[in-house]
Amino acid sequence: MTPDQALDDLERRGLLRSLKPLPDNRGRLVIDGETWLNFSSNDYLDLGHHPALIAASVRAVEALGCSSAGSRLVSGHLDLHAEFEAAAAALIGTETALLFGSGFLVNLGTVPALIGEHGTIFCDRLNHASLIDGIRMSGAKWHRYRHNDTAHLDDLLTKHPAENGETRLVISDSIFSMDGDIAPLAEIAAIAKRHDALLLIDESHAIGVMGPNGAGLCAELGLKPDAITCGMGKSFGGYGGFVATTKTLAALIVNRARSFIYSTGLPPACVGAGIAALDMFAATEGVLGAEVMAKARRMHGLLAEAGFPMPEFSSPILPVMVGDNHVAQTFAARLAARRILCSAIRPPTVPPGTARLRLTVTRAHEDADLLAAVQAFAEVGRDLGVLK
Repeated sequence: MTPDQALDDLERRGLLRSLKPLPDNRGRLVIDGETWLNFSSNDYLDLGHHPALIAASVRAVEALGCSSAGSRLVSGHLDLHAEFEAAAAALIGTETALLFGSGFLVNLGTVPALIGEHGTIFCDRLNHASLIDGIRMSGAKWHRYRHNDTAHLDDLLTKHPAENGETRLVISDSIFSMDGDIAPLAEIAAIAKRHDALLLIDESHAIGVMGPNGAGLCAELGLKPDAITCGMGKSFGGYGGFVATTKTLAALIVNRARSFIYSTGLPPACVGAGIAALDMFAATEGVLGAEVMAKARRMHGLLAEAGFPMPEFSSPILPVMVGDNHVAQTFAARLAARRILCSAIRPPTVPPGTARLRLTVTRAHEDADLLAAVQAFAEVGRDLGVLK
């Protein structure tokens, strides 16, 4: 199949994607003098434009320039990186943390580093693509357990015992990025411990929003996974990623993770903003997360009242299920005509037949915004036959 044929095939199946530039990325933004509502942002706490983060970013650039100018193991390991890592470990409650260039790079490097050349991985079927790609890069044997099905996980671990001292690794998101539901973390942790397996939890959508001082769901439940990963493009309002873990595993990751070893260190601007975000989490003592959860719960209730079949409320991620790829695209386009941004999510990001509008609520949204958005969703849903 030629490139042109491949693109035609994607378009025919309603899977063609393209870039659409925006003048801004806030939850409420102005385009050509008109206010738009953005329900596709992951900046849950609305920190991306916070003066404290901007000031910290500027100070870092003025002091250290625009680049770390090398990989962390060569010359790109700055005092600022170490400062962030100490603060992140203190928040999460681990011995140490290790900063990467992005959340994707964290998982891409950490998974192979933990499992090594030989071992077996047990992965939730709906884990993030970065975890799946990390598993594939590892070359290890792996098994997918049914989504949030702890009995299936236990059964797979029983059927595939460790051989010759090999490592076994259980992996799950804490909040799943497309459905917004929460993993049964306590049960997963107990099963991993019973089978003497390492446990990695991706807390990208939980840290900042949930847990004591925004420390995440594992901290809220008193759980101590072997590694917690987090992308900083969500509640941190910035960019980068880190793994919070033990000193021993961090040393192993430094020596094994290719996405760490061969990448330039995170630029000072991003690190400075990340430290300011951590300070904000501690200073506000979880209030910001509670605020966005209250807004999201309100939006969830409004959508349910409008007739949309909503899953149980769990997080600021609210999926409005459509099913058909083309209908989901049309739904998003008609919302945009009403100055509402809400992306159509289609395979392979979600399983076939489960295309949806992935709606995210942030602290930038006021109650009037939620009411206006639900009215638009209901009108478009009825027009397209999604809402009866």
